[in-house]
Amino acid sequence: MLPSLAVVGATGAVGELIRRVILERGLKYRSIAFLASGRSAGKTIEFDGKTHTIREISAAAFEGVQIVLSSTPASISREFSPIAAEAGAIVIDNSSAWRMDDLVPLVVPEVNAHHLDRIPKGIVANPNCSTIQMVVALKPLHDLAGIKRIVVATYQASSGKGAKGVSELDGQIAAIGRGESVPPATAHAVQLANNVISHDWKPGEDGYTEEEIKMIKETRKIMGDDSILVSPTCVRVPVRTGHSEAINIEFHRPITPEQAREALMRAPGVIVQDDLASGDIPTPLSAEGKDSTYVGRIRRDPSLPAGYGLNIWVVAEYLRKGAATNAVQIAEALLRRGLIRG
Repeated sequence: MLPSLAVVGATGAVGELIRRVILERGLKYRSIAFLASGRSAGKTIEFDGKTHTIREISAAAFEGVQIVLSSTPASISREFSPIAAEAGAIVIDNSSAWRMDDLVPLVVPEVNAHHLDRIPKGIVANPNCSTIQMVVALKPLHDLAGIKRIVVATYQASSGKGAKGVSELDGQIAAIGRGESVPPATAHAVQLANNVISHDWKPGEDGYTEEEIKMIKETRKIMGDDSILVSPTCVRVPVRTGHSEAINIEFHRPITPEQAREALMRAPGVIVQDDLASGDIPTPLSAEGKDSTYVGRIRRDPSLPAGYGLNIWVVAEYLRKGAATNAVQIAEALLRRGLIRG
């Protein structure tokens, strides 16, 4: 039976992309509704050859819906995701509201789709973008040699701050090109053009930002292994879209770069680009608009005993695999596993 869908936050950047990804991936549905705030309610959008009227988010709007793809601020999610689940839907939630709830699976389908077998609250959380691409690349290596410790530095695009971030970066670059003063930053912590920012997120605990703490906690939950040590530094760079990560991994068992490369080439959702001599190495620009996670620069860590450490370079599109595509993939996994309600 085909499911009834609802896209919540349908007019936001992630919501718009979810609509596109549904069509690109051919996700089949019986009916589909588009919900947003009262500001957008009553407007129309074109989808799959039809005109749809946007409805305001409300309890009544979830009646008869089986899968909800939600991209709202955490405060809205905390209010309405339980309401949608109570109405009988499984909610795939893109906000940060439910990620560390013990009764809510935090899912990257290539890594831990089996966690979908238990959804006590009727809510499935979509992880943070920087965590998603990292665990997609790490899972096959963890299976092979057991990860002991991860040290990761991220190079995250301006689009992580939404459209306002990209607009601000573009405006700063234009002002510099005209020889004008750059206006004070409002989307980012400070000027991003000609700069990098390691404090572009809210402060967290022990001198870490919230983004870094998410990477620690979410990685352990997704991988199902609280013993994995994670040491992150998250940095914003003057790139419009696409996040990159330099990842150092220490293993419990020996693994060679060749073994890692072979495992990654077989892994779902991963494309290996690892020819340094020819320059076939992932970049955020080459990953733009694509759903895969790209891995290159696979090499041993010379500071550890032979075989016990690797360095890799991982790149993915923030809005796609880091948000919209992963959410739609969760819906696909629910359908494959026969887990929709009603």
